[in-house]
Amino acid sequence: MASSSSIPATTVRGIRVAQRADGPAAVLAIGTANPPHCVPQGDYPDYYFRVTNSDHFTDIKPTFAKLCGMTGIGRRFFHHTDELLATHSDLSLDAPLDVVATAAPELAASAAANAIAEWGRPAGDITHLVVSTNAGSHAPGTDVRLVSLLGLRHDVLRTVLQLNRCASGCAALRLAKDLAENNRGARVLVACVELTVTAFHAPHEADTFDTLIPQGLFSDGAGAVIVGADPDVHERPLFEMVSASQYVIPDTEHMLTMQLGSGGIGGTIATGLPRLAAGIVERCLLDAFGNHLVVVGGVVEWNNLFWAVHPGSSAMLDHIVRALRLAPGKLAASRTVVREYGNMLGATVIFVLDEVRRQREDPEGEGAAADEDWGVMMGFGPGFTVETMLLHAAT
Repeated sequence: MASSSSIPATTVRGIRVAQRADGPAAVLAIGTANPPHCVPQGDYPDYYFRVTNSDHFTDIKPTFAKLCGMTGIGRRFFHHTDELLATHSDLSLDAPLDVVATAAPELAASAAANAIAEWGRPAGDITHLVVSTNAGSHAPGTDVRLVSLLGLRHDVLRTVLQLNRCASGCAALRLAKDLAENNRGARVLVACVELTVTAFHAPHEADTFDTLIPQGLFSDGAGAVIVGADPDVHERPLFEMVSASQYVIPDTEHMLTMQLGSGGIGGTIATGLPRLAAGIVERCLLDAFGNHLVVVGGVVEWNNLFWAVHPGSSAMLDHIVRALRLAPGKLAASRTVVREYGNMLGATVIFVLDEVRRQREDPEGEGAAADEDWGVMMGFGPGFTVETMLLHAAT
């Protein structure tokens, strides 16, 4: 086979070779942002029933308080405040969607600006924009607003992902990897922004543990990542994105769903979801990149990797630790993020990746993994879908 340098640039194959990057995509910068309104999780049951005028539901409140205590969350951030909820007391769909249309681009821009500042190059050098959100449905939407808010060039190539729940961050990064590796010189901005106001509603007398989960678990935040291949001398790669996969578990469509209805964003989260994820996670990882991983005595040694797992909740993390036989502290980054910020749906995995980076730069800190060159990023979404990516630490 002829080398790439000997292929004429005027042929289709020559053009294709010239379009591709030479090396793998890499995470070049990370930025995060949260709204200022913070509620401690221990106070949230009283807060939730008060702001929804539901203190008369005395039978439901203890169940909700138990749920909040089981999540492993210490605090959560929200764009919606007491004042905003009072202004839109009916919580009809139009009002929250209007809030999201303005607030989501602004929060995403804050995270993206932090990533761009760390990256150190002008915003005009961004060639592709991938926006992921579960917050609402507008066109033109957050992607178009980001062009003006960040000063992106007007021919930036935009893609929007919606309603992929907690897998959306991993899906957006998987897409960014493909874009960077197949477009020489591309610099992809990934922006994942989540606002729960479209899913916020008062409890109902018939609510159960399952139906209350979204109100006790989810929170607001935005994460942004700059992805590119063949970094120049002024760029500092953090993680090389080696390979990515997506696995859909058959006959599990009912376990995790999301839809936009007349009452806002809704869906189902089955109580058995952590157990289901734990039961399939090793098989997904082996199918995705088992040949690339170290095998000791016929068993993959998962403890030789660093881990950036979308936490979901502390129960999800506990099940994954047992399933993969992980040592204590291996999921410290995920536990830190869910404790400090709650579950921010698609944005969460970017916070986790940032926390992994921070722990690697502080080898004496909790769960530090500075000696581990290889790692796994993982998220879970409707379907039931498992997204995985094999990472290699570049620093």
